Amino acid sequence: QVQLVESGGGLVQAGGSLRLSCAASGRTFSSYAMGWFRQTPGKERDFVAAISRSGDSTNYADSLKGRFTISRDNAKNTVYLQMNNLKPGDTAVYYCAGGSRGTIRSLYEYWGQGTQVTVSS
Repeated sequence: QVQLVESGGGLVQAGGSLRLSCAASGRTFSSYAMGWFRQTPGKERDFVAAISRSGDSTNYADSLKGRFTISRDNAKNTVYLQMNNLKPGDTAVYYCAGGSRGTIRSLYEYWGQGTQVTVSS
């Protein structure tokens, strides 16, 4: 079993930055791709970014390219999401996930509990 624990969420003003972290335990971290998704009340959980097992390949939701950066440190069993120039529309609960790399939720087997990000205008 794999456990994923997100941290780093909080309240930030528009234009600010946050870095989310997701610490993994259980199975070998480097054996699976990682992704970030986000969800607002009443809406679907949307893809944000994904990174390959080695970290040498990434992909992003088109609307977030240039502002968000996903990275991972396999030695620390941690994946990160650096979020810059945040906008009120980025307000959501952010989830990390582990599994097969892609943009679709069903490709990911393991999920964290989520961390709230709130961007004020």
